[in-house]
Amino acid sequence: MKKTKSNRRKVIKKAQKLPKPNINWTRALVPICFLSAFSALILGGRFLLDHPVRQIEIKGSFQRVTPIQVEAVIVSALTGGFLSANLNELQYQVEGLDWVESAQVTRSWPDRLKVRVIEHRAAARWGSSGLLNSQGILFTENARYMFPELPHLMGPKGTEEEVAKRYLSLRARLAEANFTLESLVMDERGAWQIKLESGQQIRIGKRDVDERLDRLFKVVAPSLADQFDRIQHVDLRYSNGFSVGWASIQETLQTEQSEALGNG
Repeated sequence: MKKTKSNRRKVIKKAQKLPKPNINWTRALVPICFLSAFSALILGGRFLLDHPVRQIEIKGSFQRVTPIQVEAVIVSALTGGFLSANLNELQYQVEGLDWVESAQVTRSWPDRLKVRVIEHRAAARWGSSGLLNSQGILFTENARYMFPELPHLMGPKGTEEEVAKRYLSLRARLAEANFTLESLVMDERGAWQIKLESGQQIRIGKRDVDERLDRLFKVVAPSLADQFDRIQHVDLRYSNGFSVGWASIQETLQTEQSEALGNG
């Protein structure tokens, strides 16, 4: 038998043509042109308005820093004009001055910078020539004047805040006990010692500091109030007690004579 060949035709599918997008170029370009013109206007206006700074107004309760010092820092650090001046950098430079706790720099139209300065308040002396503020911040390490009426705090480098916090926590309790602090020291081992203006040393040590201070104010001070001027030192480095070192009779007489001369 003969096989019949079937006629097969290849079917070629024609690709469909996508419709051409109908873009309104005028409407599409209008916002872009508007933004470009607006940006150019702002940049041009900024350039025209960025005139030189002609006035510097400085305010603050000046005791240790002078307006002349502040103005000198602003002038040396000022780059650019009224609008392009870096106010954050100017503020940073002013706050770098000794005794300046904080500063604020603002613009005042048309050509003025306003500077407001707040000074540190010294709360204690630190080391040989440093000063601490009431937050325990060492704001100068080379004070020209050392304020002898302030208590003297000492400790290893980096412990300024810790020692200052201890002093601030003691200040009210010392006043209640009629004690005047001369110095508060934390040594390299972390041991604490207080010296009173009347000459007595209070040895606290490095352990159970809060408990030992409670013992000082609740037990030692009340029980020895009438004899405290005869005491040379109080040692609190015991678990449940304390020891007292008494001054010699001669030392006590010398102290009483000095106080009598001072009062006379």
